[in-house]
Amino acid sequence: MSEQNAQDSQKILVADDDPAILRLVTAIVEKEGYTVIPARDGREAYKILQSDSGFIAGIFDVVMPHIQGPELVRYMQTEKRLMKIPVMMMTAEQNPKLSSDSFAAGAVVFLPKPFTTAQLQIMLRMLIAKSKSVS
Repeated sequence: MSEQNAQDSQKILVADDDPAILRLVTAIVEKEGYTVIPARDGREAYKILQSDSGFIAGIFDVVMPHIQGPELVRYMQTEKRLMKIPVMMMTAEQNPKLSSDSFAAGAVVFLPKPFTTAQLQIMLRMLIAKSKSVS
């Protein structure tokens, strides 16, 4: 199986309630060769996680309606099939408590918005490296 085929089956769950950010992150992640499963808010991401645990990573907005990013991560930490999935949190909020909450919940990388394509690519690579080291 070639490297590309191996990557085709690698899905990343991306959750953000801002459609523009969701599109941007999806485009960048897909350009890196991964399949994106988008969620428009925390509740949608939660539903997806309940039925599918085949993700190599998650990228969640911290502040979303219904279920916030850190809550999603805490839920994932309680599920054996989900706890190994590394999560990146992103937020436009300038509140340092949000990043500490995210790490406390179990997120592995934190990306402040606005971010550049290069910043997201670097964080994504760190995230995937984490994913590989866990499995």
